[in-house]
Amino acid sequence: MKQTYDLHSHTTASDGTNAPAVNVRLAKEAGLRGLAITDHDTVAGIAEAAAEGAAIGVDVVPGVEISTVDGGQDIHVLGYYVDTEDGTFRERLEQLRRTRDRRNEMMVAKLTELGMPVTMDDVMAAARKTPGKDETIGRPHIAQALIDKGYAADMTEAFDRYLGKTGAAYVNPPRIRPEDAIQWIREAGGAPVLAHPGLYGDDALVERLIAFGLAGIEAYHSDHSPEDEARYAAIAERHGLIATAGSDFHGSRGGVVFHAPLGSRRADADVVERLKAASRANERSGERT
Repeated sequence: MKQTYDLHSHTTASDGTNAPAVNVRLAKEAGLRGLAITDHDTVAGIAEAAAEGAAIGVDVVPGVEISTVDGGQDIHVLGYYVDTEDGTFRERLEQLRRTRDRRNEMMVAKLTELGMPVTMDDVMAAARKTPGKDETIGRPHIAQALIDKGYAADMTEAFDRYLGKTGAAYVNPPRIRPEDAIQWIREAGGAPVLAHPGLYGDDALVERLIAFGLAGIEAYHSDHSPEDEARYAAIAERHGLIATAGSDFHGSRGGVVFHAPLGSRRADADVVERLKAASRANERSGERT
């Protein structure tokens, strides 16, 4: 039996619904050799996940998903095998979390202007947490607040009508560019991979970021069509990059799994070895600070 990894998952450290240890146990149940923890703009869930992985025999890949903006839309860059104790990197992630906080407040204000009064207290209640210094609140938590208050029937409606990039309450304050995220990941000793490129509709962007220094592309993603997966796998092969795979699992809300079940996209162990090698190459090149 092949040893496989799901290289994209979220926990309660950001906008997932499961504690990090729970995701690791689910990976074990799914027959995965390993799992990457890739929370938004934070590495707060990795220590718990790694401890659980060591206890039950699941290889936990330390990761992060960094939020950036290019051409007015969100672009996400995954970083694998980053040094989670790198002080500069952690400070940079904290800056991004503060920007995310401002974005959330702006969205809540816009919803109120639209006649759907929602407060950040409502959002934190929906998230079932008061985020600590290293945790994040995201749009799924705002969506859940809308559902709880009867303004949306489900996550799909909340995003389509209000919170998605064409939604009435969507806002996108200035953030770093994807090139910055790539550089930050490399300087923290990690391997940068462009997340779900099929969602951006901009292959010129993909080629630009490849030229800047991506180590890989998330070719296989639960929101990609088979055509998307084939195209991005071919682009990765043409450029000698790593084609990764991830479910983007966020747990379930109201009995509905978001985005897809853990393990629905799997990468072979050799993909993980290539990510490790790319990370080590950044350390040897002296990019890490």
